[in-house]
Amino acid sequence: MRNDTSPHTAHTDARLRSSTALRAVLAVLALTALTLGALVAHPGSTASAAADPVRIMPLGDSITGSPGCWRAVLRNRLQNAGYTPEFVGTLGPQGCAQGSDGNNEGHGGYLATNVADQNLLPGWLSATRPDIVVMHFGTNDVWSSISPDRILAAFDTLVDQMRASNPDMKILVAQIIPMNPSGCAECAQRAVAFNARIPAWAAGRTTARSPVTAVDQWTGFNTATDTYDGVHPNSSGDDKMAARWYPALTPLLTPGTSTPTPTPTPSVPGATGCAASLRTVSSWQGGYQAEVTVRNNGTAPLSGWTVRLTVPTGEAITQVWNGTLTAGSGTASVADASWNGALAAGATTTFGFIASQPASATPATTVADCTAR
Repeated sequence: MRNDTSPHTAHTDARLRSSTALRAVLAVLALTALTLGALVAHPGSTASAAADPVRIMPLGDSITGSPGCWRAVLRNRLQNAGYTPEFVGTLGPQGCAQGSDGNNEGHGGYLATNVADQNLLPGWLSATRPDIVVMHFGTNDVWSSISPDRILAAFDTLVDQMRASNPDMKILVAQIIPMNPSGCAECAQRAVAFNARIPAWAAGRTTARSPVTAVDQWTGFNTATDTYDGVHPNSSGDDKMAARWYPALTPLLTPGTSTPTPTPTPSVPGATGCAASLRTVSSWQGGYQAEVTVRNNGTAPLSGWTVRLTVPTGEAITQVWNGTLTAGSGTASVADASWNGALAAGATTTFGFIASQPASATPATTVADCTAR
C-alpha cells in the first residue's frame, strides 16, 4: 500500500497546483484578449459613434441616377460648407462628369409602386444602413398614369421599411420636378396633382423620432431650360435640385471636425417686414397653377409670415402646398407651413397653389399684402 504523504506525492500535488494556477492565468489573459478584440471590432463608445459619418441614401429613378448629377452638386456643396456625410447605395457612380459622383439607389426606369410591391428596398437598406433617405420618386408612376393614391400607398410601404431598418430614419421626400415628355400631354398635369398631395401626406407620416419632410423640387423648375428632354435635369436643373435639397438636409447634419462650427452671430433688434410676388406657372381650361415668392424685406429675422390674396369672383383656390390656406369671400390667406416660416433678412421662400376659374377667364388672383411676425 502506497503512503500518500510521501515526497513523491507532495511533489506531484505541487505540480498540479502550479499547473492549475497557470491555466487560470492563461484563461484570464484569453478572456481579456477576447474582450479587447470585441471592443476593437465593435466600438461602442460615444466618441467612436460620433466619428461615424452620417449615411445618406439618394433613392429614386433615372433622375437620381444615370447620371443624377444633382447628387454630386449637392455633395460638393455640403463638403464646401464643412459637412462630411457619406452617400450610400448599392449602385456606384453613374457617369456624372464631376467629383463626388457617389453611391446611390437611382434605378433608371423604376416605379415607386414596383419597388414597394416587389419588396426591393429592405435589401438595399440592409446593405447600406442609411441614416437619411433623400427620395425623388414617382416620375415613372405618374408617366404610367398610376393614381396619386396608389403612389402614396407605395410611399407608405417604403417609409415603414425605412423605419424597420432604422427607427430614427430621417426622410426627405420631393415634390417631383415638372415633366413634359413627348408623347404624354397629360403628364404635366398629373405631376401637379401628385405633388399637391405630398405635403399633407408627409405631415401625416412624420414623427418626432423619424420626421418626413416634403421638399419642393417643383417650384421654379422649368422643363424648357432645366431639362434636356422634358424630364431629366441638365446642369441648370442639377443646380436647382441641389439648392432645394441643401436647406432641408443641413439641419440633420453636423459640420465635420475639419471645419470648426461657426459661432452664431447674436441677433440684433431690427425692423420686420415681408413682401410677396405672384407669377402664373401654367394654365389650362378651367384652372391654373401659380407660385408666390415671400421675401423678408426687413432687417430682422422673421419667425413666420402670412400672405393675403385677392381672389376675384368666379375663381377659387383649391390646393396649396408649402403653406396653410384660409379661404374667405373674395380673399384667401396663406400662412407659412411652420418649417418655412423662419426667414433671415433678405431670404426668400415660396408656396404654390392651384385655382379653378371660368373656362374663358385668365388668371386674376393677386397679392394684397404680406404680414410678418
